[in-house]
Amino acid sequence: MEDFWYFFTFQDPSITWVVLGITLLGIGSAYVGTFSFLDKKALLGDAISHAVLPGICLGFVLAGEKDPRFIVTGAFLSGALATFLSSWLKQNTKLSEDSIIASILSVFFGIGIVALTAIQKSGNPEVAGLNSFIFGNAIGIAEADLFLYGGLSLAILLVLSLFLKEFRLMVFDPGFGKAIGFPMKGIRFVFNVLLILAVVIGIQAIGVVLMAALLITPGAAARFWTDRLQPLLLLAAFFSILSGILGTYISFVLPQMPTGPWVVVFLSLIALLSFIFSPKSGLIRRFLARRSYLNKTHRDHLMKALFKAKEAKRELLTLEEIRALYPFHKKEIEHSLQVLTKQGLVLQDTQGVRLSPKGTSDAMRIVRLHRLWELYLNESMNIAPDHVHESAEQMEHLLTPELEALLEQRLNYPTLDPHQETIPRESHDA
Repeated sequence: MEDFWYFFTFQDPSITWVVLGITLLGIGSAYVGTFSFLDKKALLGDAISHAVLPGICLGFVLAGEKDPRFIVTGAFLSGALATFLSSWLKQNTKLSEDSIIASILSVFFGIGIVALTAIQKSGNPEVAGLNSFIFGNAIGIAEADLFLYGGLSLAILLVLSLFLKEFRLMVFDPGFGKAIGFPMKGIRFVFNVLLILAVVIGIQAIGVVLMAALLITPGAAARFWTDRLQPLLLLAAFFSILSGILGTYISFVLPQMPTGPWVVVFLSLIALLSFIFSPKSGLIRRFLARRSYLNKTHRDHLMKALFKAKEAKRELLTLEEIRALYPFHKKEIEHSLQVLTKQGLVLQDTQGVRLSPKGTSDAMRIVRLHRLWELYLNESMNIAPDHVHESAEQMEHLLTPELEALLEQRLNYPTLDPHQETIPRESHDA
């Protein structure tokens, strides 16, 4: 508890620098990564994050130490080369995009590992800490690093904010953007530069191996909660910052633990919770919606059966007859009877089950929708009468009053379905 209090009260200036750096990094990476995710270019970020390792090694060799200026420059050039090769191979070969990205990732990362191993065996005393670029070490961010990495993060945020409209066009409708005169190739080039910079500034804290997770996961998790771009960007930034700070705290408490894996762990946890609990498209929400739809389907089928019995001059059906109609859904039918009785749509007594006046009206509409849709499929889509029932069974639960009116108008207010059964209206109520 003491460590927790010490870390989050920012008594140590170095912790303040680290938290500020991871915050700026999280916002910049989340913004760029969200656009990359929406543009379906997420794997490119993964390739770049692995491709910067040779540049890091080159920067170290040229500087003779971990000079952030040389490290950043080398990493940027290496990432730019990987991006150029990816684009060139896509335009000049028949290789698929994922094959190109996988090849570039493997080749550049392999070269980087070989170079890193050679540097470690060179005897240079400044090599200590160079391994942190593999899995990241946010605690190792110094004040000098912060000015460089933080400045680049602010530059990324500034460019993204100023050209938000252009990047939105790049992601959602580049053809329209080109048609109205926007230089889409130039915009794509600027975005690639921002993507490379986001990777470069993240390697100190997250590492080259896991940097792709910081780019992709926040936007993917935020996508479960909103469809609007600006809230999506803000939510992705929040997820990234939260995960970064928590991962850094673990590295502070357990110095032997690298930062990157823990940041990814927290990001993955957030993504998992979003997948499960999102009120818009989460697993629980979809499960409840599916169950609600199935329950409504069972109730509609039951009311339809009672109405058809009424059309046949039978006022009620016994429980045995109802169970015989739906032998594989006995529990669902019993639950439906309870709900419909509580709603006042059906009446039960010792003799059986019948529709109430209100239930008759509701059941009549269900049957009408079913038969209207069957007729539409038969007349407008030339589907044989004996093949329209199943589709009508699905659509009868979804048609709105507006679609119902349009359907009747399109069919010229018919009275019979393809099976020559009456399409009921209030005047046909028995």
